[in-house]
Amino acid sequence: MNKVVIDVKNIGMRFNMSTQKVDNLKEYVIKTIKKEIKYNEFWALKDVSFQLKKGERLGILGLNGAGKSTLLKILAGVLKPTEGSYSATGRIVPLLELGAGFEKQYTGLENIYLYGTMLGYSRDFINEKLNEIVEFSELGDFINVPLKNYSSGMKSRLGFAIATVVEPDILILDEVLAVGDAKFKKKCEKKINSMFDKGITVLFVSHSLPQVQRICNRAILLEKGKLIADGSIEEVSALYEEKTK
Repeated sequence: MNKVVIDVKNIGMRFNMSTQKVDNLKEYVIKTIKKEIKYNEFWALKDVSFQLKKGERLGILGLNGAGKSTLLKILAGVLKPTEGSYSATGRIVPLLELGAGFEKQYTGLENIYLYGTMLGYSRDFINEKLNEIVEFSELGDFINVPLKNYSSGMKSRLGFAIATVVEPDILILDEVLAVGDAKFKKKCEKKINSMFDKGITVLFVSHSLPQVQRICNRAILLEKGKLIADGSIEEVSALYEEKTK
């Protein structure tokens, strides 16, 4: 039997939304000291639980504001849940906001080391994989140019090349297949498909239901932060389609 690699228990994520507009930092500090700032509580997720076994590919479905991206960010370690807990076994590679940790004053080459370190790679590992990363990104001589001169597509290509140079056990995807031009997008899809072929575990959020159906063999459905369905991709897709009519 395949072992459980992700175990999510009663996760909740609360955000405090300010009820008034504050024009600048000074005003914010003064109002905070005087306790004049009021907040409304907003639960992006509430009491979400599920398990994922090795090799399962889970599609996370839901309308805008359902809590899909918040859940992925918690599982990727970007956000800490307000309540509940989760555990994950193996190396997680999150393909969420590609290049979110880049420094625009540094060159592409320097950012490979910076971003790679953020993803937990050792310097020796980055040295060993450097040519592979540069070659995959197709940036050529631009690798020695500061990132402030890059287009958003170039940054995404570099981020994707760095993030996917490892062999992950768990892959977290959030609409990132739209990287760069059509030719490069195809290359990215091919790389991700080669990971699927090795039986990795996947969590995937997309607004494209056909894409989720093509990639995933199981799905959960979120509605206003709560998990309302968990089952095969076919049955949860049918329920989701009913909700979107």
